[in-house]
Amino acid sequence: MSQSPATLPPVLLHSEAELARDALAAPLLARAVRLARWAGPGTRVGAGGELVDEQLPAAAAELGLTGADGAGSGDDDGDAAAYASEAWRVAVDTGLVEVRDPEETEDGDADAEEAEGTVTAGEELRLLTSGGPQDVLGIWLAALETVFADATVPDLEDLVDAIEGGGEIDFEELGWDPQGEAEFLEGVLGNLYLLTVGDNAPEGGAVPLPALAASMIIPDDMGEPTDDVLEQVSDAMMRLDDQFRMLEPIGLVAYQPVDEALMADIDSEEPLPPADEDEDVTRYGMVRLTPLGLYGIRARMLEAGLDAPAVGDLADKGADTLLDATAAFPQAAAQAEIELWLARRVPLEAARELLAAARGGDEGAPLRRLRCQQALSLVGGTAEPALREVLDDAELGGLARVWLAEHGAAQVPAPSEGMVFWLTIDTIAAQLAAEGNSEELQGLVEGLAAQHSGFFAAAWRVEHPATADVLEAMGRLHPDKRVAKEARKAAFKARSQQA
Repeated sequence: MSQSPATLPPVLLHSEAELARDALAAPLLARAVRLARWAGPGTRVGAGGELVDEQLPAAAAELGLTGADGAGSGDDDGDAAAYASEAWRVAVDTGLVEVRDPEETEDGDADAEEAEGTVTAGEELRLLTSGGPQDVLGIWLAALETVFADATVPDLEDLVDAIEGGGEIDFEELGWDPQGEAEFLEGVLGNLYLLTVGDNAPEGGAVPLPALAASMIIPDDMGEPTDDVLEQVSDAMMRLDDQFRMLEPIGLVAYQPVDEALMADIDSEEPLPPADEDEDVTRYGMVRLTPLGLYGIRARMLEAGLDAPAVGDLADKGADTLLDATAAFPQAAAQAEIELWLARRVPLEAARELLAAARGGDEGAPLRRLRCQQALSLVGGTAEPALREVLDDAELGGLARVWLAEHGAAQVPAPSEGMVFWLTIDTIAAQLAAEGNSEELQGLVEGLAAQHSGFFAAAWRVEHPATADVLEAMGRLHPDKRVAKEARKAAFKARSQQA
């Protein structure tokens, strides 16, 4: 995976029990399990553990891939044999069946038929019924590894001829880079993961295939793509169309293939033009990760050494870790993480722990306090004693008064003017850290300047570490040049005071 740990938002996963049910329902794994239960000592396999050609029709029939009388067209029979062979390979690779090499027999001697190997049920087959959800998911991940490897192998007749001829494969001559193919697909799935779990995830989670291909081909700083680049995108779409068709039966993705009517255009020498705004983009293929797919890609990321957090990872951590970590989370993920954290704690004790962790004058402190406010809003009225305990705290007093007022508490002391200004600076600093120069923040800045004519004259005196930065940001964000100039002058005074 090409993504750095800092780019990975937390993912909200389904429970292991739900994911295990999805894994068992994946068509390819279900076929592999069915063949594993069908196989026995009489099942004939080759030296590599594959079903011999004569065995494939029976395997296909067991899977219901042929008619009851075994009749069918040549193409249908070929497809059925291919599906059966694929399912058998998954059964072998995942340990659902074990193939014993004849050379492992006691006397080391075997006739031609015995030399084909002996099939027995594998330990993993028993785990599917006697094990837990983690066992099932472990088997599914092994199956995914097999399918992923198959998806990165191109359909090249020369490659088949070389393998069957026993000769050495010249990958460079074939124009195939095995490592490059694997890295490309890893990168595509990584981008799909990020698009799925990020704040800007598409509605329904489905991503157009051209956008996904372009994310791997077109540089971020490129303006209008050249014909050469568009041709590369078209080629990538064709590769991905084949690969997603292979990955769908294992339950990793839900895929709507490219419209067959477009295939001729994609296969032509000319690059595929970008879709018009009014054109139905779904014709170009749509793909989304399933809940099981999110689990699978995250597992691969973790195995690759990336920090791929999941919502719930912080449930047993302290409030300081919770606030620091969720500071960088998308809003929905932060909310879900905080809810799980609170569910394990006594509300009043949780409130006190959160308030203690929210203190500080470091750069990340404003955003910690914003997450603290978010968490306290979920605690309920039982947290009131904890909030009253910090009413005189310079950093938390304003936050406490807001919370008490919102919850209808009696006898809430009015804040001083200094506390109001400090809380305002702190809130804007947190919003800047969380969202940058957003439209919402611009609206907040305009509202503050309009409601308080002397805001900047007083704000630069606020003893908050972020005062100068906040005033500079207000100068950038305010559309009125006169007001923006006032903000910049106030920022200069604040920096002079800090110096």
